[in-house]
Amino acid sequence: MKLLWRAKMTTFQDGGEEVEDGAVYNVTLKKVQIQQAANKGARWLGGEGDQLPPEHTVRQYETSKIRAIKAGTLEKLVENLLTAFGDADFSYISIFLATYRAFASPRAVLELLLDRFGNLETSSHGEVANLNSLDSEMVLRAEIASVLRAWLDQCSDDFREPPDYMCLLKLLDYLKNNMPNSDMESRVQNLLKQFQNQEVEAVDGFCSTSSSDLVDGEELEISNPEEFSSFQDHIVAEQLTYMDVMLFRRVVPYHCLGSIWSQRDKKENKNLAPTVRATITQFNAVTKCVISTILGTRELKIQQRAKIIEKWIKIAHECRILKNFSSLRAIISALQSNSIYRLKTTWMCVSKDILLMYEELSEIFSDHDNYLTSRELLMKEATSKFANLDSSEKENQKKSQKRLQLQKNKGVMQGTVPYLGTFLTDLIMLDTALQDYVEGGLINFEKRRREFEVIAQIKLLQSSCNSYCLIPDQKFIHWFRRQRHLTEEESYKLSREAEAAADTNILSPKSQKSMVKRISTLFLGTDVFTPPKEQPPKSSPVGGSSGESTDSASVSSCEFNHSETEDVFVTPVSSPEDPLKKASSDDKSSVGSDKGYDSDKGSISSDKGYGSSKVSIFDPGSGSDSGSIPTRDSGSVASSATKVLPVYNRQSEGSCIIRVSMDGLHASVYKSILITNQDRIPDVTQRALLKHNLEPDAVEDYELVQVISEDKELVFPRDANVFYGMNSHVNFDFILRKKAELVG
Repeated sequence: MKLLWRAKMTTFQDGGEEVEDGAVYNVTLKKVQIQQAANKGARWLGGEGDQLPPEHTVRQYETSKIRAIKAGTLEKLVENLLTAFGDADFSYISIFLATYRAFASPRAVLELLLDRFGNLETSSHGEVANLNSLDSEMVLRAEIASVLRAWLDQCSDDFREPPDYMCLLKLLDYLKNNMPNSDMESRVQNLLKQFQNQEVEAVDGFCSTSSSDLVDGEELEISNPEEFSSFQDHIVAEQLTYMDVMLFRRVVPYHCLGSIWSQRDKKENKNLAPTVRATITQFNAVTKCVISTILGTRELKIQQRAKIIEKWIKIAHECRILKNFSSLRAIISALQSNSIYRLKTTWMCVSKDILLMYEELSEIFSDHDNYLTSRELLMKEATSKFANLDSSEKENQKKSQKRLQLQKNKGVMQGTVPYLGTFLTDLIMLDTALQDYVEGGLINFEKRRREFEVIAQIKLLQSSCNSYCLIPDQKFIHWFRRQRHLTEEESYKLSREAEAAADTNILSPKSQKSMVKRISTLFLGTDVFTPPKEQPPKSSPVGGSSGESTDSASVSSCEFNHSETEDVFVTPVSSPEDPLKKASSDDKSSVGSDKGYDSDKGSISSDKGYGSSKVSIFDPGSGSDSGSIPTRDSGSVASSATKVLPVYNRQSEGSCIIRVSMDGLHASVYKSILITNQDRIPDVTQRALLKHNLEPDAVEDYELVQVISEDKELVFPRDANVFYGMNSHVNFDFILRKKAELVG
């Protein structure tokens, strides 16, 4: 009798854990409802063909077990590469390859895979014979080949080890002995030749502003306003997008892992994560270019300076049409920086339509609900063909749709260039909140699964960037590279000079009053505009001078890293809704965009940065799925109940994350510290010293202080419990300060 089966419904059930020697597995039971019918007798029962009527259908259930490794030794994790498919953990190989650099080297993994598990001569003996009932040399060969193929497909750069290429040579030797004349052997040989013949390309080749990129005898220079004005807005946006795309596509995803990125400030790691540093350098270059073009020429009149601001806002709008959120963010950050938004007289001359456009673009990066707007927008447009421009202003909407229609008429799809800081922040948060090892010294692979959910988004966006079809404009690129960037002091000084030299009689008292009212209504929601008090920045510039590498510049936007990016330069800027507001407090701080989006000192931040929001991506109560780390798709193993992870600015389940800076350094350079309700002052102090690369034995020499306000601090007694003693109603910002008797 012929049986027909049709799946009707699939449900998943938590099956608990399975513990083996050196590994812990999460078990999920997959229950599939199946409809069974017999072809013989079906017609007699009233069925057509081979189908029975519903009342005569036999329902049966088939249950299968899905095992997903939760934690294990390195040996077990490598062994699981061969058994994952048998356990129905189909995403395991991709997750492992994307994250293993956080806990092992390519050589260690390759040696285990080939020497311990891939020795075909022992395939009928020992542990290899027990790997998911692999009793055949042919089956084992296929499993090994499958893993190696995935490795070469997804992470071929893991084997780029000039000049010796030890791992690639070891792999080639293995294939010659065990899989001679195979396609895999030919592929590895070709890859080796490619690496050997390939000249090393600088990852920052498109954005370096050092003099080495210029023609002999040519020097960096402050932008000529007329030359800058000669470039059409959409050309500038396209060229910035071209540079961003080239760099973002080169980003190696594992370079973004929190455990790797957070180590970048150590002396021995100055070349760590070069692909991420290159993207950051480009971001800083754009931000500094905006500031230089606005402030670099002293002779500009107010209206001329306002026209340059308008031009940059239009360029930012063109970046939005191109779905380039990186340069869009860089431009908005520069315009919100201390030295630019304090130009109140200049902003008064910016047209109303352009101000509305600026407001709309700024709202994309609002810190409301943990930057929910930018997150939702990025995911919405990640793989869409074109930007979705829903402007609230009719006039801007007409312009936007016209430009967008021109893009569509070209018939070329667009990719999406994200603001990389969002992903770096998420990965730093994960690395801070989750342990690397669990009980028994096992590697916490659940942490790697969570990290992969973020990395998968990066890979998806990298793939979308292949849709761009942009041609480099050497004239603009050359102009962009030769720009001399202003230091923090220079930009602040020029900003004060420009404001002081402003002709207060340029507007009649009536029109001036009307203009002030319009701006304050637009950005502050009030009819009162209070000119900001001016105070010079307290600290010396941390960003490099024009001759220094932008890689040492600090960060500038209103978000990049909040609490969880190590060594963050928090740049107080106005919120997107009020770029002229609270300038008095912001003038005390460093110039945001002059400090850029730093590869060495942290990522982009603000006083309202990622960490100051009360809602976190790890908070199930945030109210939106878009604001949280997505779960794995239905094709992978269902995750266990989500645990509320510790976050910045919120105490939950006996733990939280605080930010600790060192007294005497820039006030916004901080480290993220995870504390629990069991931690006392010596424990937290020691961890903070370690994070700041200082001697941990000097605990007795320091005191821990919580910053309550500008003029109020909370000093903790020697053995106080930090978790219960801290003020939970203000930001969790702390300072580690040498005790008074030791300062002299």
